Amino acid sequence: MELPDTQSTLPEVRINLTRVGVKNVKKLIEVGRTGKRPVIFISNFDVFVDLPSSLKGANMSRNFEVIDEVLQAAIEGEVKGIEDVCNSVARKLLDHHEYADRTEVRMRSLYMLKRETPVSKTDCDEVVKVVASAIAQRNDSNPIVRKSIGAEVTGITACPCAQNIMKEIALNKFAELGVEKDIVDSFLKDVPMATHNQRGRGYLSVETDDDQHVNLDDIINILKDSMSARIYELLKRGDEADVVMSAHKNARFVEDCVREMAKRVINDFGFLPGDSLVTIKQTNEESIHQHDAYAERNATVAELKAELGEWR
Repeated sequence: MELPDTQSTLPEVRINLTRVGVKNVKKLIEVGRTGKRPVIFISNFDVFVDLPSSLKGANMSRNFEVIDEVLQAAIEGEVKGIEDVCNSVARKLLDHHEYADRTEVRMRSLYMLKRETPVSKTDCDEVVKVVASAIAQRNDSNPIVRKSIGAEVTGITACPCAQNIMKEIALNKFAELGVEKDIVDSFLKDVPMATHNQRGRGYLSVETDDDQHVNLDDIINILKDSMSARIYELLKRGDEADVVMSAHKNARFVEDCVREMAKRVINDFGFLPGDSLVTIKQTNEESIHQHDAYAERNATVAELKAELGEWR
């Protein structure tokens, strides 16, 4: 007996729909690597196609089939990076939904990293939030695809303003005690002044053509190195002293973090086409205020190059 295909019937109200699909599809992704263990991502997918006015519904089961097919290819090493998972799903959705002109895939993942503390060299784990997406537009036999890859990581920032206030207080006290200037200068060079800290949350994503490659680990390192210091889940005493000292020797405002990220993006990803879109966000959770500090920049690679080139 042939079962009815209700999705292919005419709808009562005939209008096109921009996005039809499924959200929060949970999958475990293994991306194969030559000579190394696979990278594991715990992921949620949102998958959409556009729907013409002539169809009552989209065939949702095809979305799950495509995701599973691409994930199997990733395990076998045929997919090179996490952003290419979305890229491949978006392309294959066009093959499976012949009525669609546009497909869209979004992915949110948790990525577990192995870290080593700076002094004791103790192993510890770190969880990073990863986001990726791809949009495929039908174009005869060669779809136009734009993809993005990004991450959010945490770090520590130290406030330069409060630090300079504390430095002025220290200088006045040294003067009262009659400490010689060269001794004061030597001390302040090696021992930074106290200040208040924030837990920083940095976000960076890069959108580009599907034939370009942006390394996820490079994105994570840019984020970490743009704050005052890296943080770790497990710290021995020497590690703790190193993190605190490093942060206070590298005090940064929330604005400084975003500008540092932009500079590092051009240094590391300057090879990308000029229309590649960069999104940078930094949120600092204040310790002496009840609010958070925030800064953001959205720009193309060409725009950032032009601005950075003005003062280099």
